[in-house]
Amino acid sequence: MSANLRFRNPELAQNIAKKIREVAPKKGQVKICHVCGTHEWTITHFGLRSLLPENVEVIAGPGCPVCIVPAAEIDEAVLLAKQGQVITCFGDLLRVPGSESSLLEAKAAGADVRIVYALSDAVEMAKKEPEKDFVFHAVGFETTAPITAVEALGDLPKNFSFLVSHRLIPPAMELLLGVGDLEIDGFLAPGHVSAIIGLKPYELFTRVYRMPTVVAGFEPNDVLMAIYMVVKQHSENDAKLENEYSRVVKPEGNKKAQEMIEKAFEVVAGNWRGIGRLPDSALQLRESLAQYDARKKYGVKVEQGKDILLGCECHLVIIGKIKPKECPMFLKACTPAKPVGACMVSSEGTCRVWAKNVAANSP
Repeated sequence: MSANLRFRNPELAQNIAKKIREVAPKKGQVKICHVCGTHEWTITHFGLRSLLPENVEVIAGPGCPVCIVPAAEIDEAVLLAKQGQVITCFGDLLRVPGSESSLLEAKAAGADVRIVYALSDAVEMAKKEPEKDFVFHAVGFETTAPITAVEALGDLPKNFSFLVSHRLIPPAMELLLGVGDLEIDGFLAPGHVSAIIGLKPYELFTRVYRMPTVVAGFEPNDVLMAIYMVVKQHSENDAKLENEYSRVVKPEGNKKAQEMIEKAFEVVAGNWRGIGRLPDSALQLRESLAQYDARKKYGVKVEQGKDILLGCECHLVIIGKIKPKECPMFLKACTPAKPVGACMVSSEGTCRVWAKNVAANSP
């Protein structure tokens, strides 16, 4: 059987689901949290929740890198755009709401905001238009941080800089364990992030919190197998760090990528939309690269943003406390065509995923 057929084979999926039912406890709930927008897409698109026993629940945590960018940092990008800098970013950032405006609204008002498909495209634009100042809004978890690092450490034009909004996943996972009324019995760790950082950063969860933790791939049967591994550990009162995605994720991670991140960035505290300020959870350019830091270069800083919009409950969706359909705005005032909250904007946002695959959602 080919790899693609194996990872999407319906018969194999049913067999894994049967094994989950066999090892699931007869009494009590098992709540598993993932922190990856692609995992949520796979789970929802393929209807995986419908294959699980009623007492095994998978909830979505802060796994969308666009959704968790705080409003204050969107405000910074808007402010730079209004000051005359050319703002470049990926398309899913364009409609993320700031406190008063999005980059799309700034663009409609005349600001020069450009969508790029790669960071290197933004650099080339800056080289071709030396009379203009270009800023790339760098968003993402550990997966995309190495790309920013490579460019920052390279031969950049003087009219180019970064507005860095990179965040780190393990601190957010630890935060979830302290959220009141949010009982978690295990984690599905994100495959893309894990391919960069390896397994060591997750050891804390098994050693200190006794939390079953499994790195999962992105195909339907990857996710189901990872769920099985977590449920089995829970039922055996065990807590291990396991790697379901071993064909891609190595225990040591990507050493070269880690070195580039270390050279370019320092780890600092950072705000997360819907969560608040987390220590050691954000990246900022090192002082040696200060000439490429848009905040320092242009003296821009927004002290306080408005993360929570009236009536929107994205902040509760982001930490897994409610499902999208429990937000009063979901598919009413807030839709993919006219998003109100950040979770409805990006293709990795939980609300957007549910809106696009509403028939696959569990009741």
